[in-house]
Parts: sequence; structure tokens; C-alpha cells
Amino acid sequence: MNENEVASPVSPIVVRASSDDDVPAMLDIYRYHIAQGVGNLGSFEPTPFDADDLKARRKNMRKHRLPHLVATIDGAVAGYAYAVLFRKRPAYRYTVKHSIYVQPDRLRIGVGRTLLLALIQACASAGFRQMIGYIDSANVASLRLHEACGFRQVGYLGAVAFRFGEWTDTVLVQRAIGTEI
Repeated sequence: MNENEVASPVSPIVVRASSDDDVPAMLDIYRYHIAQGVGNLGSFEPTPFDADDLKARRKNMRKHRLPHLVATIDGAVAGYAYAVLFRKRPAYRYTVKHSIYVQPDRLRIGVGRTLLLALIQACASAGFRQMIGYIDSANVASLRLHEACGFRQVGYLGAVAFRFGEWTDTVLVQRAIGTEI
């Protein structure tokens, strides 16, 4: 950019509930992170993940009051986030585990932060009290984001995933949300 050019402002990030129309874009983002990214330790799919799988998962999440959100910029999906129950047993019914995926060309512009904060709010509004995350220890950007959003490290799991030909460590993070029961 030369001195006479003005940087164009970034369009606003809009967060909303995901829809079936968002599935192709979400699959593209997911597949990129599985093939290239770090930090998604829960995504070792034994069979290829397809649109019908994602639609079924979204339907199941909605049935259980669990948010599944997308962030858009100029109407295009820039990322998505969701929460699932941390454990199936009734004692854990107020705790969720979350995942966030951002389109690679939309990293470091606030999409992840916007999604995470919206997800925290949606989960708190639905009555959940704790949010858990598992983050690849090499994913420094995600670790910093979570720390900035009030998460604290509560565990470190060494060499628990085999990915791209090597063992990777996982950082367990947690944040209180919502109010006391």
C-alpha cells in the first residue's frame, strides 16, 4: 500500500445460528483444519465427514439446547463454533465442551474471539455453568485467545494424540459461565 491508499475497513463480523445452507462452507473449514491445522484434537474421524453427518450433529445439538453458531463477513461464513455436553452422565449436565473453527484466510481479525464470546453467552443463556476446551499445545493463538476470554489452564495431557506422524500434547482449559444453580 502506498501513502495515498487507504486501507479498507473490515466488514463487521455477524454471528448467528448455523443453518443447513452453511454446511458446505463449514465442511470446507473443517476439512482444512483436519488436513493442515493444529488444535483440533477431537477431529480424528475414522471415516470421511460429510454434509449429512454435520446436518445430523447440528440437529442433535439443537434438540439438546446446544448452540451451533456461524460467524459471517459480508454474508460469507468465516468460521463456526459449537458446544456439546462435556459428559453424558446427569451430574455433568451443566458443563459443555466447545470447538471453534475459523476459515484460514480469516484468522487474526477477530472471528475466533467473536465466536467464542457469543458461544459463551449462548451457553450461559441456556443454563450451562462451565465451559471446557481441549487445545493442541502447539496452537499458541488459541491458547492466548482462551486466556484473554477468561479461560484458565486446568490440565496438560502429554502425548495423547498422534497427528501428522508425531505425538501431540493437549491443554485442558476451563471457564465458569452463567450463574450458580
